Amino acid sequence: QVQLVESGGGLVQAGGSLRLSCAASGSISSINAMGWYRQAPGKQRELVAAICSAGSSDYADSVKGRFTISRDNAKNTVYLQMDSLKPEDTAVYYCNAVLRAIYSRSYGNYWGQGTQVTVSS
Repeated sequence: QVQLVESGGGLVQAGGSLRLSCAASGSISSINAMGWYRQAPGKQRELVAAICSAGSSDYADSVKGRFTISRDNAKNTVYLQMDSLKPEDTAVYYCNAVLRAIYSRSYGNYWGQGTQVTVSS
C-alpha cells in the first residue's frame, strides 16, 4: 500500500505563518508531481500549489507571493510554507501525489487524509 501523511496544520492569526508537510511512504516505485489542494466549507476542492519531480512549480493566483511549495525527493516529502495567511485561506488542506506503486503499471492519484488550517481575523 501507499500512504500520504500530512502534518503541520493548526490555528493561526491573520498575517501569521504555517508550514505543512506530507510524506509519502509504502510500496512506491516513482513519484511524478506532488501538490496541495484545499477545500473550504461549501466550496469545491481547489489546487493550491504543485511541484514536479524536476522542481518546477505552479500556484493558484490567490496564493502567489505568499505560499511556497518545495519537495525533498530523497524523502518523498512535499512541503507548503504559508506566509501572510488570510482568513480566506481557512480550509482543509490535502496532499496529493501522482505516483506509480511497485505493483502497478501506471501512475495513479493518491491523497492524504487532510489537515485543518484555520486563520483567525
